[in-house]
Amino acid sequence: MNAGLPATVAELARWRDAGLLLPVWWRDDDAIEPTPALDRLLALAERFSAPLHLAIVPQPATRELAERLQGTSDVFALTHGWKHANHAPADRKKAEFGAYRALSVMIEEITSGRERIRDLFGDKALPIFTPPWNRIADDIVGQLAPTGFKAISTYMPRSGRFAADGLLQVNTHLDPVAWKSGGGLLDPALLDAQMARELEARRTGSADNGEPYGLLTHHLVQDDATWVFTDRLLDMLAASSVARFTAPLDG
Repeated sequence: MNAGLPATVAELARWRDAGLLLPVWWRDDDAIEPTPALDRLLALAERFSAPLHLAIVPQPATRELAERLQGTSDVFALTHGWKHANHAPADRKKAEFGAYRALSVMIEEITSGRERIRDLFGDKALPIFTPPWNRIADDIVGQLAPTGFKAISTYMPRSGRFAADGLLQVNTHLDPVAWKSGGGLLDPALLDAQMARELEARRTGSADNGEPYGLLTHHLVQDDATWVFTDRLLDMLAASSVARFTAPLDG
């Protein structure tokens, strides 16, 4: 299948002709508890043997979620903020960890979140911080490594391998949800153009192919069209002979 992404399929063929490999990883945000949508997500990941990185909201995360993930293979837990609560003023974009609260309070919440994810999920917990809404103040980024995190993940191609001393930047790049128009699947033609453009930049050396290309999904809000698109995208990557799932901390 080409997932309705003909430009991306053509670009992947250029990668294959050039003998190049595309590192890929998959992050899904906002998990809290077991749901039918989570079951659908896990089944999809298992079908494609795709490692899945769940960005889990620590404060409301349930032990039932931890129990549901027991026995799953290649499913990992990331720290997704603390409560996923917006603290930005009404005229600013949403952020839980923007420059709107005392730094000490936010660092305390981040530390508590990391500890809770580690306590709940054990070996499945990875030291990667994913700020809600992919937004975080620069002052906080500089404090993540001392709290025990090894990487931060937001959205869009990274500008450098490290976000701060000792803190890897490993972002996501393709999000199929049409957030600005209220949800549903973003126009596949726009997704195709974006992905092909970003892969071409990697192939030609103007973007960093050391950063795994990140698929970002949100299982709790996806409609059927978005699920179908995700399925077909994974199928396209699996059939490409170019894409290789990799661990984000290897980026």
